[in-house]
Amino acid sequence: MKLQLTTIGRILFALPFGLLGINHFIMKNYYLMMVTSVIPFLGFSVLLVGLILIIASISIIMNKMVQLSCWALAILLLMFIAFIHIPNLFNEATQTIALIELMKDTALLGGSLMIAGMSNKTNEA
Repeated sequence: MKLQLTTIGRILFALPFGLLGINHFIMKNYYLMMVTSVIPFLGFSVLLVGLILIIASISIIMNKMVQLSCWALAILLLMFIAFIHIPNLFNEATQTIALIELMKDTALLGGSLMIAGMSNKTNEA
């Protein structure tokens, strides 16, 4: 039963990242509005993040290179927190949603690090 629960949990964790990655391609202009000017090559960066999200999601779902994929997600989530959510905390118009997004991405960051730490490198080759 434990194996089934962890498999379901891993898939449920990864699936939204894949859908968000696809969304980066479909709604590129929306994501461009969210990114601060600190990020170079804005358009390319949005698409690159989308691609990384899709690849990481597929990798985690297929149980291949899970540790690497979760580390990539953790780095992306940390960047979202640092470059999007924290700056938006200082804007009165976006404070509330920024705080909610900050907490959500912090939880996802923790989950990503947990899965990376629990992944079995020998089964992922």
